[in-house]
Formats: sequence, structure tokens, C-alpha cells
Amino acid sequence: MESDSSLEKRGSIADDAPAHNANKPHLATQDVDVAAELAAGKDFVLDPEEAARVRRKIDWHLMPLMCILYMMQFADKTTLGQSAVLGLLTGPDHRLDQAQFNWLGTVFYLFFLAFEWPQNLALQYLPVGKWMSFNILVWAIALLCHAAAKTFGQFFVCRLFLGICEGAITPGFMIITSMFYTRQEQTQRVGYWFLMNGAAIILLGLVAYGTLHIHSTVLQAWQWLMIITGVITFVVAILFWFFFPDSPATAWFLTPEERVIAIERIKVNQAGVENKHFKKDQFIECLRDPKTWLFFFFAAISNVTNSLSNQRQLIVAGFGFTSLQTTLLGCVDGVVEIIVIFCTVTSATYWKNGRAYSGVLAYCVAILGSILVNTLPSSTRVGLLFSYWISITSIAPFVVMLAWVGSTTAGHTKRLTTNAIVMIGYAVGNAAGPQYWEKRYQPRNHVPWLILSICWAVSALLLLATRAYLAWENARRERAGPDERYDDVYVTEKRPDGTVVDKKVDKAFLDLTDMQNRDFRYVL
Repeated sequence: MESDSSLEKRGSIADDAPAHNANKPHLATQDVDVAAELAAGKDFVLDPEEAARVRRKIDWHLMPLMCILYMMQFADKTTLGQSAVLGLLTGPDHRLDQAQFNWLGTVFYLFFLAFEWPQNLALQYLPVGKWMSFNILVWAIALLCHAAAKTFGQFFVCRLFLGICEGAITPGFMIITSMFYTRQEQTQRVGYWFLMNGAAIILLGLVAYGTLHIHSTVLQAWQWLMIITGVITFVVAILFWFFFPDSPATAWFLTPEERVIAIERIKVNQAGVENKHFKKDQFIECLRDPKTWLFFFFAAISNVTNSLSNQRQLIVAGFGFTSLQTTLLGCVDGVVEIIVIFCTVTSATYWKNGRAYSGVLAYCVAILGSILVNTLPSSTRVGLLFSYWISITSIAPFVVMLAWVGSTTAGHTKRLTTNAIVMIGYAVGNAAGPQYWEKRYQPRNHVPWLILSICWAVSALLLLATRAYLAWENARRERAGPDERYDDVYVTEKRPDGTVVDKKVDKAFLDLTDMQNRDFRYVL
């Protein structure tokens, strides 16, 4: 909790500030949110119709680009799994064995893990949109290089760069979503761009099916897959550089008046937009916050099971389907993923205080599917296939959690640090995931499916524990009463003519953390 004296340390009172505000807390402009420059000192009344119009404009300019990029990001990193049945692993000119294939899945997330904190620091200091664009461009080049790789070492280097670059995408999207949308809107918006993973599976399946009909003596089907997806991603990187905004305070598609409306819209979040200065106290608070580690362990354990995305082609082939059938059936995986993510995030949005409950419900369905895959006889390949599709519901709770992290964390440095820790957990789980899909367990993979069931059950309990902690903290703050320490805070602005004026800054734009601002309430 920050005292009045600590407020004074964050900024200084200007010598020529107006006398009637001299005894009020003053902050330097670098200590407050960037939105304070637009909103400070203005008595603004937000018109609901204008707010809705600006939100629609934001949707039209953000969502298509975010959805296309997230689709290509998932398609690109799962090209390896798709390539397994296109000749990379089993063809006459195959380049890898099963152990090397599994390690390439792990290597991707080991380098994601190693560079996640540097990537989030870059997001703190650099324009978010431009930094993501640069990473997408490097990502596209690395993907294209897969087609030329001939040895495990060469594939290793390609996957290394993919892992490094992906570290900027999901955290960047989480920051952008929290900048432009209210907490009520964030869960659905995160769901919209995350369900593009399902669209990516459909796209990848259709492209892979097409590559099987390319008759070439120079390139194999899996190489064509890498080239086609790499070229599309390269184009997306160019579009992102020119059209994706860095924040609502500088968005090119908003007029100056609309930028103020966009800022005022998200005031209800009590979390501001961004601050480009690293704050050590917020970093330390993040490490001491129990919910940070609840989110971390959830991300780690729930993503041990994410290895399904790379193994899915081998799993379905193990049920007794041909390579051509497996490739086409993979498109259904995408349809199922889109449906379950949409249903779960819709439930989490409109079920009052029901985020954790929506996630637990999805896990219950996934565990049922896992049990059926392990117990049905091998002769019922259609039943096994449908049971596998039921288990895909396990992806949805992680989407709910991503939005939950953004809507329960305030203070820009703390938010970025929390995002980094959560994504480190994501990388740890994904790095461990491929290692239990050993060849000796094929084709039924009984042991891996048992591990999946256990991880999903533990993840469900972590969601309930997080909800219980946040509800307890809300109740404690209600008993403590209103917090008035930050109701009368000013920044000093020097105008071009040399005059100095004080501008009152709304509490929402002081770059306070959720712990410093005791009026902050956690969504459940």
C-alpha cells in the first residue's frame, strides 16, 4: 500500500505551481499513465452512444488484424505436427525420427521461456505494435527456412527463432486488449483472437491436403506447407507494421476527440493504458502477489496438455485412419476448437462471476473425453475419434485465464511482469508436454492420456482456488471502506508560453497497481 509520503517521492511539486494546489500530491508526468495527458484536467461526460460507436470502430481496425495474425501464428508453429504425416517423419526421404521430432517441440518452448522476460521488457519500452511486427517478420523468415532444412541441427535453429519471436505475440495481444477494451469486453475479445487457433487448424488441414496433390520432384509436401504458410505470414508482418496501433492515445484511425473517448471508456478498468517507465516497486509487488503464482501454476500445468496440438495427427492416425483421412479429419479439430472457445468465453462473459466455473465445466467435459479414449476398444475408431474431439474442450479455460489476468492486474510494469510470468508458465508446460508422448505408448497412448486427465483436474482446482482468493480479497476491501488517498492528485504542465498549470488526474490514470488502489475490485 502506497502512503502519501511515497506519492511525493514519485514526483515533485513545481516551484511555480499555483499556491492553492501546493499542498496537494503532485506527480511527474513520467510517473502517470500516458492517458493522463489526454484526460487530465478535463471534465468529460462519456456519452454511451459515442462510446459504443468508438468501440465498434476499434473492433473493425483491431480484431481483423489480431485474428489473422493469431491464426497464422498458431498455423506456423503447428506446421511441424502437420508435416509429420506429410513425409517429414515417415516418408521415404524423412528428415527426423520420433525422438528428434519431440525435441523440436520442446526446443521451441525452451527458447520461448528463455526470451519471455526480455520480450516483455521490450514491450514496456518500445511501441507495442511495431515490436510485434518486427517479431512477425523474423518469424516468417524462420518458417521459410524450414523448407531448406536437412538435418536435426538446422531444424533446431529454425525452431529456436520461432520460439524467441512468439514470446512477443500473446503478451502483446494481452496488453493491447487491456488498453482498448473494458474488463467486461476483454474476455470475449481474447476469445475472438484465440479461437483463430481453430481456424488455423482448418486452414492448415486444407493447405496440407492440397500439398499432397502437388507432384514435384524437387520439394516434398511438407516443404510446400512451410513455404505457403511462411509467405502468408510475411505479408501479415507488413500489414501489421503499417496498420496496427501502439495504443489508443496514438491510434492512427481515431480522431483526437475519439482518442479521448477511447481513454474515458476504459477508465472503469482502474488500470490505465500504459507507462513506458519501468517501476521497480511494481515489479516487486508482482512477485509478492499470490494471484501471480496461482496464474503461473495454472498456465504451466494446463499447458502440459497442449502437446496435443503437435501430436494430434499421430493420435488420429493411431486410431487406424490413413494419412489422407487424417489430414482432412484435422479440419474438424479446428471446428470443434472454435465452437468450444466461443461457448466458454461467452459463458464466462455473461455468467455473473462465472469465469472459473466456465473453465471448470470445460475441463469436466475434456476429462470425460480422455477417459473414453483410454477405455474404448481399438475397434471403435469412430468412437475414439469423437472422444478425442470431446477432449479438445480443454483448450478453452486457458483462454478465459488470459483475459482474467489482464482484468485483475493494474499498473503497467506489474501487468507486463505478470504477463511474462504467466507466459513463462505456459512455456514450461509446453516444453514438458512433448516428452511423455513416447513411441512405446503408441498407438493408443494410454499413459499420455492419463497424464492429460490428471493435469486437467489439477488445473480446474487451481481455477477454483484463484476465484476463492480474489473473492476473499474483494470482501476484505469492502470491509475497509473507500480509499480517498488518490482522489486529489495533480500533474504540473508547462505550456509553450512559459506558464505553469496544475492538472488534476483521475485515479484510473495514475498508473497505480491493483494493490495500491484499494478501490480496485477483482472480477470473478
